[in-house]
Amino acid sequence: MGTGDRGRRDRPGRFQRFEQFVRDYTAGLRKEDVRQLFTREMAQTYAVLARDQDERAEPKRRVFRFFYRIRIVLLGLAFRLSPARRLLFAVALLAGLLAMSDNRFSVSGSHGTVFAWDASGFWSFVSVVAFVCLLAMELVDRVLVRDELEVARGVQRQLLPAGEVAIPGWSVAHGYRTANEVGGDYYDFLPLDGGRVALAVGDASGHGMAAGLVMALASAAIHTAAELDPAPLAVARAVHRVVLRTGGARAFMSLFYGVLDPVTGELEYVGAGHPFPLLRRRSGELEELGRGALPLGMRPALELPADRVRIEPGELLVLYSDGLPEGLGSDGEAFGFDRLRELGRQGGDAAAVHRRILAAFDGWRRADESLADDLTLVVLARDPA
Repeated sequence: MGTGDRGRRDRPGRFQRFEQFVRDYTAGLRKEDVRQLFTREMAQTYAVLARDQDERAEPKRRVFRFFYRIRIVLLGLAFRLSPARRLLFAVALLAGLLAMSDNRFSVSGSHGTVFAWDASGFWSFVSVVAFVCLLAMELVDRVLVRDELEVARGVQRQLLPAGEVAIPGWSVAHGYRTANEVGGDYYDFLPLDGGRVALAVGDASGHGMAAGLVMALASAAIHTAAELDPAPLAVARAVHRVVLRTGGARAFMSLFYGVLDPVTGELEYVGAGHPFPLLRRRSGELEELGRGALPLGMRPALELPADRVRIEPGELLVLYSDGLPEGLGSDGEAFGFDRLRELGRQGGDAAAVHRRILAAFDGWRRADESLADDLTLVVLARDPA
């Protein structure tokens, strides 16, 4: 059998391998991902790279503005690299420019051209190799950071309730979504003496790892303070001191903390800069729990009023973070407190209300859009008498 026959016989196999490679390479790719790549992600990239630039310096004319932004992007990329990688980036750019210039060299003799060489291909090769090496180094760094974030996310999950929360005479539904690998929202249920339960929902300033660290500090402070004195004012003051001393100049945290007596339905609580929880009465009327107060850690002086309310059988309480009402839809409109109130007013058991609110939120926003802020939703409903 000749080599030509073997080559023709191998063609289907090579085509199948190529087809499999294409499938693997494009696995998980959606049209929405491509659209986001050239819209939202491009805009975010430029916003980060141009963060330190004065917007007033941008030229008004479109042509000049284009070259101005190209310069901002290149300088922004370069100065966010380490010095050694910055040098490699410069080599890649310089090689790319040389590849576009006239790089033909020749040596002529008495009988004509002895040697001729076009160096454009060489400089193109150098530019591509330098860019690929730089991309590989940055990708490795990102993988290492992602591994560390995954560990941090696992630790954070352990700080939040897992599975069903059992409170005699009550139904409870809870959930948490993060905008980044590590979030700044916090909620918990702490069993206390006498069958009472402490409820805590908080939101640390910022996003990502910084907010997650503040959240972890607050969680530890709440648990420690609740063991010493679970009274709402005492716990809020303890968290305030921790965030103020260790959170940094820009760190603060909103918090709703209450102590619930499941038997009587009495709830003593404080709210520090947190969105007011919604209490649905049996009549369908909604009450907002809380009074205006600054978040914890924002100022040294803390003025925080404590309040008390009674939740009757058949009534429910909706606790949430601002990522729910302030979440933006595809048209840029916020989900809104009015929409949230209307959904809570419809009533039902805790699980039904929880599902209804999240379903409305998911249906209202674009499914392919990532969250702009962390989202927490906790619903407690007292069983009917």
